Amino acid sequence: MALITLALVVGCGPETPEVVVYTALDEMYSKPILDAFEAKTGIHVRALYDTEASKTTGLVARLMAERSRPRADVFWNNEIAQTILLKNADALESYQSPSAASIPESYKDRDHFWTGFAARARVIIYNTDLTDHPPLTLAAFTDPKWKGKLAIAKPLFGTTATHAAALFSTWGDERARAFLEAVRANDVAILAGNATVRDRVAAGEFAAGLTDTDDANGAIEDGKPVLWHFLDQAADEAGTLVIPNTVSLVRGAPNADAGRLLLDYLLSPEVELRLAQGRSIQIPLNPDVAKVDKTPKLDDIRTMRVDWDAVAEALPRASAFAKETFVR
Repeated sequence: MALITLALVVGCGPETPEVVVYTALDEMYSKPILDAFEAKTGIHVRALYDTEASKTTGLVARLMAERSRPRADVFWNNEIAQTILLKNADALESYQSPSAASIPESYKDRDHFWTGFAARARVIIYNTDLTDHPPLTLAAFTDPKWKGKLAIAKPLFGTTATHAAALFSTWGDERARAFLEAVRANDVAILAGNATVRDRVAAGEFAAGLTDTDDANGAIEDGKPVLWHFLDQAADEAGTLVIPNTVSLVRGAPNADAGRLLLDYLLSPEVELRLAQGRSIQIPLNPDVAKVDKTPKLDDIRTMRVDWDAVAEALPRASAFAKETFVR
């Protein structure tokens, strides 16, 4: 009721109210959500979608460039580290959404500059025609047994870059650098993105690879000979990295009231349930969301414990080392 009431207030002027959102979540998943918001509130949504090639970095660069004259109201990111870089660059506005009350504190900024929702987990996808004893941990990517048989996405963009930064921040730079060097020495294929890892494992070019739950589930729904499992469940490793979508209000947003309404909607149980039910099986962070059979519950995952601010701080170091190691 509050959402609709405030939308009517926003729409009291002679022109149709609008909100501008930059979103890094794939258009096939984000557009239906934005269309539903528009239908529910009457607020016109103008969306700018990121490309698969640039991942999140293209929109982040644009938001950085527009800081003196913002054009966007909301940034809907499909990961978290780049969002924190925007916060640190004073490009975001603090907003404590009432819809976020039940989301765990570990997925919310303490100063309310960003809020996480609808997460993906880092997993190992494997081809069932090639192996019924797949690699189970990150250590397998450095094991000579799997030399030349595994693949990861280039750790310069998206969730793979965030994962590398998480290793730098939790393991320390020395151990993380040694791990990435050992990955290269073990002839792990470095591919364009997580979807490419999925496709080439599904095609039987590699026995297994590192990807995200949304990509892995897409291959299963397409009938490919693959399965997946959570990463690093062994007690001596870090745990599975769970990376949320994040949503933020842009500092100086030209349509700030409409932007806050969109944030409230995106963080609602309704949206998390819809994303959990879809092909991307995004994992709800709000415990009030009903269980979806095909989608993991957050409580069932031994999650990697990270300090997200430390991950963002480590991102430039991790990316520079990854570029030095894998881009030759």
